[in-house]
Amino acid sequence: MVTYLDAATAPLRNTGQIRLHGPENFAAMRKACALTARCLDELVAIVKPGVPTDTIDRFIFEYGMDHGAIPATLNYRGYTKSCCTSINHVVCHGIPDSKPLREGDIVNIDVTFILDGWHGDSSRMYPVGQIKRASERLLEVTHECLMRGIAAVKPGLRTGAIGAAIQTYAEAERCSVVRDFCGHGVGQLFHDAPNILHYGSPSEGIEMREGMIFTIEPMINLGRPHVKVLSDGWTAVTRDRSLSAQYEHTIGVTATGCEIFTLSPAGLDRPGLPS
Repeated sequence: MVTYLDAATAPLRNTGQIRLHGPENFAAMRKACALTARCLDELVAIVKPGVPTDTIDRFIFEYGMDHGAIPATLNYRGYTKSCCTSINHVVCHGIPDSKPLREGDIVNIDVTFILDGWHGDSSRMYPVGQIKRASERLLEVTHECLMRGIAAVKPGLRTGAIGAAIQTYAEAERCSVVRDFCGHGVGQLFHDAPNILHYGSPSEGIEMREGMIFTIEPMINLGRPHVKVLSDGWTAVTRDRSLSAQYEHTIGVTATGCEIFTLSPAGLDRPGLPS
């Protein structure tokens, strides 16, 4: 049985109960998420051929420190970096290192800042120099999947409506949806209930209610949906080495739909970025 409760009275751990947040919590999430969005905007000028992902990671750490925030991934379950950088066939949780980005790469950069105890979680795709049309199309399809998933958020509907909207569009575009990872509740916890699947049917999942806060973050592959995790315990890659892409927003459910907390102030969270 799914239970919903006022976030103000909920214990600060993932109990499987669904937290319903009030206006003060929405305001706190707006601040944390806006900081993450501004940082991701700054990366547009930094992501270039020849730049190591370690350089990106260091910028994100310093950006957070300069704005009174800390990266949520730093020392999270043994993870030692301030972001995830997932290149080409890496689906998610790619670890920044000294290897330089190459012309034609596509890279997802996933940032979560903790500001005043609240988590702002978002990721975007960045083209590295000039990319192939197949890569451009994957970015376009994946972003459209995210926005169609967000458009399916409405109180009274089930979370399966989100997954159905994403899966229907992705598969119509001859792409596949990764099943191994999902969106999640977020707020004062980095990962909370509920899980948000990016596939399924509108009759599945839990009922969405005003006050819920969660991420939607579809991972879309040009090839088959199957993934494997490498020996480092983090990096997930496509089994067939096909390209993968992901876009992520944090949203809050409102009386009539939802509010996207992590929108780019400069409109840079969509495909077609300057390279």
